[in-house]
Amino acid sequence: MTIHQHQHLHHTIHDMKSHMHYGWDRDNQPILEIEPGQSVGFEIIECSGGQLSKNAKAEDLLNFDFEKLNPVSGPLYVKGAEPGDTLEIDILDFRSLEWGWTGVIPGFGLLADEFKEPLIKTYDLTHRNKTEFLPGIDLFIKPFPGTIGVALPEHGHFNVVPPRKNGGNLDIRHLTRGTKLYLPVWVEGALFSVGDTHAAQGDGEVCGTAIEASMEINLRFKLHKGKQIQEARYEIPGPPTPEADSRGYYVTTGHGEDLFKASQNAIRYMIEYLMDTYGLTAGEAYMLCSVAVDLRINEIVDAPNWLVSAFLPRAIFN
Repeated sequence: MTIHQHQHLHHTIHDMKSHMHYGWDRDNQPILEIEPGQSVGFEIIECSGGQLSKNAKAEDLLNFDFEKLNPVSGPLYVKGAEPGDTLEIDILDFRSLEWGWTGVIPGFGLLADEFKEPLIKTYDLTHRNKTEFLPGIDLFIKPFPGTIGVALPEHGHFNVVPPRKNGGNLDIRHLTRGTKLYLPVWVEGALFSVGDTHAAQGDGEVCGTAIEASMEINLRFKLHKGKQIQEARYEIPGPPTPEADSRGYYVTTGHGEDLFKASQNAIRYMIEYLMDTYGLTAGEAYMLCSVAVDLRINEIVDAPNWLVSAFLPRAIFN
């Protein structure tokens, strides 16, 4: 997790709390102007905005101020950026991971109707590449920003929780070191912000949280003039999950006329498997699915039913 490019940064933004905002608004005043080609180091606070500590208890989730979830740092004004351009963000590196948390927040998540009590799990992230979920289960640390985006063209305030055409709360676990993210520019200067950093996550983030963790992130910005895209795109530098792939997978499936319900079933069956095979509680299994299991759409053309798989990497079990 060392920062190879640390000495080459053009700007660093410290004291996240004085530079953060909630949601997207094109009228937010930029905290920094940069030239295309420059790199910036951001200090990011985890998604509770400091409401939780490493000693947090499950009941702390009942007192959440949801208006202060997912703060983002920014916005940056990229000189020369105009509507119709594309902003390229090179993800350079991450550092200073210390601790993280995964929580089941009542009313939130893929199986919210079945998990109505708050649950929380905290992690030590100081051992570089892995962290313990439970004895015998170690997760791979692969940090990425959950929320990353630019201002929307419409006036007004837009909630940060759902992803949008500006990027936003994408929760794409593959935005790790070496990835290039492309975002459409909708307003002058692009007005870029980033936050909600994660130490690990499965595709789907099914319980509603990943391993939420504060950290530093280094990004480089490039501008493609007159090249328009409508939503986020990205390039990854190599195989996305070599660590997880190393020992194969156990996979459950769910089918149905609704992708959401099919995804729910695939995860229900995976929870059942984890309880039966590894002795996890239902809540532990649900959180493990959120931080380690990948949901994949296998088939979406054979009406009336679609098929979803949930991939559990065997490599996390000792």
